Amino acid sequence: MAKRQYEVWKGKNIFIFKGRLIFGPDAKSLIITVLLIIVPVIIFCTNVARNLINEIPGNIQGFAILLVTVVLTIYVLLLLLLTSARDPGIVPRNPNPPTEELCYDSSASIDAFGSRSQTPTPRLPTTKEVIVNGVAIRVKYCTTCMLYRPPRCSHCSVCDNCVERFDHHCPWVGQCIGMRNYRSFFMFISSASLLCIFIFAMSALNIKFLVDDNGTVWKAMKESPLSVVLMVYSFIFLWFVGGLTCFHLYLIGTNQTTYETFRYRGVQRPRVYDHGCFNNFREIFCSKIKPSRNNFSAYVGENERGPGNLGMNYNYAGELDGNRREKVEDDREIGGDLLKISQRPE
Repeated sequence: MAKRQYEVWKGKNIFIFKGRLIFGPDAKSLIITVLLIIVPVIIFCTNVARNLINEIPGNIQGFAILLVTVVLTIYVLLLLLLTSARDPGIVPRNPNPPTEELCYDSSASIDAFGSRSQTPTPRLPTTKEVIVNGVAIRVKYCTTCMLYRPPRCSHCSVCDNCVERFDHHCPWVGQCIGMRNYRSFFMFISSASLLCIFIFAMSALNIKFLVDDNGTVWKAMKESPLSVVLMVYSFIFLWFVGGLTCFHLYLIGTNQTTYETFRYRGVQRPRVYDHGCFNNFREIFCSKIKPSRNNFSAYVGENERGPGNLGMNYNYAGELDGNRREKVEDDREIGGDLLKISQRPE
């Protein structure tokens, strides 16, 4: 019986609706992220916004505050869904190594019986050079996906996929951030920052009205402790998502990715992809999102279900296991560095 692509997928992704929505293996963290957004908004709407409706002369302005809160929250949640449930730019795996890149090692080798054999051993170079904007760029061979990664592509150690224009794997959205969902990711964190600012400002406004009614700040805080809690909560999360927004504004302006910034920090590299600040922003926000290279709901044949080796044993030049361990360590280090950046004072 024929199976669909998502049913035989070799990565660690989670699929729903017959492959129409794709998540990372840590998609359960989305529940925490959604609760961190919805719970304070519900508290704000049922307490602070209700009091502002009574305090502000004319019910229209008070209801406008409530309406803006609900609309902005729905917008943030939709951006979160677009970021986490979309193919980030996964490069399809090859069923076999690229034979056109094979070279043969003519040195004598020892076969399974312990005798020396002069048969050339097929070998795949671990890197090759491609030309990007007139500059030679070295790309690596991925032994998992059996392909030479396109420029700016990297293999995510969490999802176990090669992702085009790989930025980082975000545990808060449970998905890789890459070529196809970077725009929605940036809009998500920037909109979440605006939501934090709005709730903080409206909670402070509510305290001001209570101070006018009670005479002292302490009495106002005692009358509406939830306003104080929301102000502290919004300030803490604004420190995180606001710092992250500023960092990604810098990355967009210089046309860099998080992975490139931390992977090659301290190394002088030509900025091959930098076309100027204006063109870099236009590339991210005004260019058309490329269609997915995968049709996860399509049926696949028996010969497409798993990679083979054509009956050959390949010798890969270089220390591939060491590179894989290094990649996992890099991903963890990038996650820690992003947390430090988001907590850095502006």
